[in-house]
Amino acid sequence: MTFINPKTDYAFKRIFGSSESKDILISFLNAIIYEGNPTIEDLEIIDPNLPPTVEGLKDSSLDVKAKLTDGTLVIIEMQVLNVESFGQRILYNAAKTYASQLQKGQGYRMLRPVIALTITDFEMFKNSNNLISRFVYKEEISNLPYPDNDLKLVFVELPKFTKTVDRLETLADKWLYFMKYAVTITEIPPVMDSVPEIHQAFDIADRVNLSPEEIANIERQEMFIYDQQGTIIKAVKESNMAIARQLLDRLDDATIAQITGLSVEYVQNLRSR
Repeated sequence: MTFINPKTDYAFKRIFGSSESKDILISFLNAIIYEGNPTIEDLEIIDPNLPPTVEGLKDSSLDVKAKLTDGTLVIIEMQVLNVESFGQRILYNAAKTYASQLQKGQGYRMLRPVIALTITDFEMFKNSNNLISRFVYKEEISNLPYPDNDLKLVFVELPKFTKTVDRLETLADKWLYFMKYAVTITEIPPVMDSVPEIHQAFDIADRVNLSPEEIANIERQEMFIYDQQGTIIKAVKESNMAIARQLLDRLDDATIAQITGLSVEYVQNLRSR
């Protein structure tokens, strides 16, 4: 068995946002947002696109969007590349989803909470060891919660998930293992196969169930991601090399290596040129 990469845009939408994905999405959201508690019993998967409601306002596109039975809106985005202003984009989409609920003449009491769940394939909060981070509005000094805390941002940083399959315990562990490693495994681990919704997710992700056109589309997306990652890595390395050259006359090789992330050997080669 071979599985598509759940981290690509097309695959993520197919697994979590298709007409057959309701039970999968409920399980996934309960695992990540509600720490495995069966808080969500039902939801409606809706069109994730956020068309501008005001002329001139920027259009938005999300991966998956759902409405819970209590009216709470959940927007879910899988982000592989750490692009410029990404944090601002998350805030923009959450605020826009919140504001676009009201129709003309409706009062603010009609507004329902919005949860923005973002899964990243890079470390967004490098100074934190938290795998899952949750942000809400609080008073800066006393941490007093804002009375109507209707916007919540939840982030999952996949590089911080390091558990092996034999250490999977919680429902969140199993879903995150699926997100990170499904593309690399050839059979479903029994500890995950025992969860019906994860089994269903693997069925959707199984390449044998996809058309040649769908597979080609996914492979094009993966190639684009690899190319962009290579471009970013090259740009970072070139920047670090430039910094290292400026420091050669000021610091020793070990310190320069620590600052730039280059190896000591590489810094030594720069110095000898």
